[in-house]
Amino acid sequence: MNFRSDAEPVLLSIAAVERDTGLGKDTLRVWERRYGFPQPGRDGFGERTYTLDQVEKLRIIKRLMDQGHRPGRIVALPTEELQRLAQGLYAAPQSVPMHAPEAHEDMQAFMQLITSSDSEGLRSQLAQALAHKGLKSFVTEVVAPLTGMVGDAWMRGELEIYEEHLYTECVSGLLRHAVSTLEAKPGAKPSVLLTTFPQEPHGMGLLMAESMMALQGARCISLGTQTPLRDIVQAAQAHHVNAVALSFSVSMNPNHVLDGLAELRKAMPREVELWAGGRCPILQRREIAGVVVLHTLDQIAPEIRRWREQNEAA
Repeated sequence: MNFRSDAEPVLLSIAAVERDTGLGKDTLRVWERRYGFPQPGRDGFGERTYTLDQVEKLRIIKRLMDQGHRPGRIVALPTEELQRLAQGLYAAPQSVPMHAPEAHEDMQAFMQLITSSDSEGLRSQLAQALAHKGLKSFVTEVVAPLTGMVGDAWMRGELEIYEEHLYTECVSGLLRHAVSTLEAKPGAKPSVLLTTFPQEPHGMGLLMAESMMALQGARCISLGTQTPLRDIVQAAQAHHVNAVALSFSVSMNPNHVLDGLAELRKAMPREVELWAGGRCPILQRREIAGVVVLHTLDQIAPEIRRWREQNEAA
């Protein structure tokens, strides 16, 4: 019986690389000619094949491009330099500081459950934390810093996609159930539409924001993620909302954030406020005309009080 040698390298087709990295086949071919990377081999049919090392480098390049880096400046860089560049980008401070040593230990324990694929243990421990702390503290003291750690680890290539998905599903289920028990009073205000732009698939920030708003008695209408701008405008009109809240993860392209917010502000009635939050660095660095930037989850409650004071007095 013949066995494949353990030393035989794993090779991926160009179609598999496209699915894995999000980089199109045409892009890979152009880079091959223009930058000399990647340099694929050929299989018995003359089709391109790529090693796992090349695919890992392509993943890092894609992450950096999503943050605004131009391929001409990074494609030819060594993998080690790309990793250092990525670590500098994604080592953002946690939304909630973990001063106590036991808080850091709790986060590491959760991370261990994630990386060991212990879905039952992770769900059980998170549920216990929610029951013990209550929704507000669970969101700010557990979900916010842990989501930051998971996102940073994934961006640096230290966490597999399925592990990030495992965490997301566990937390999402707990938060959705908790929010469903907080029914807003009839006619409660402000009414807030929550969603993300089409380029933003991550919805954890959205769920955290919805949780904090629901605790303040706001009426929340969530569209989930990746809603086209035209549909955001139509939904805001259909539901007669007072504000539209958008979440942006660290992987969002800054230009997409700025251009999208400017376009949405122009299309939205002036009396409908735009609230933006999340870990995208551009939100921390630049003021955006006509947009209220919520730098932390703790700003949500004061912002809702501010809205009520201004509008109830009017």
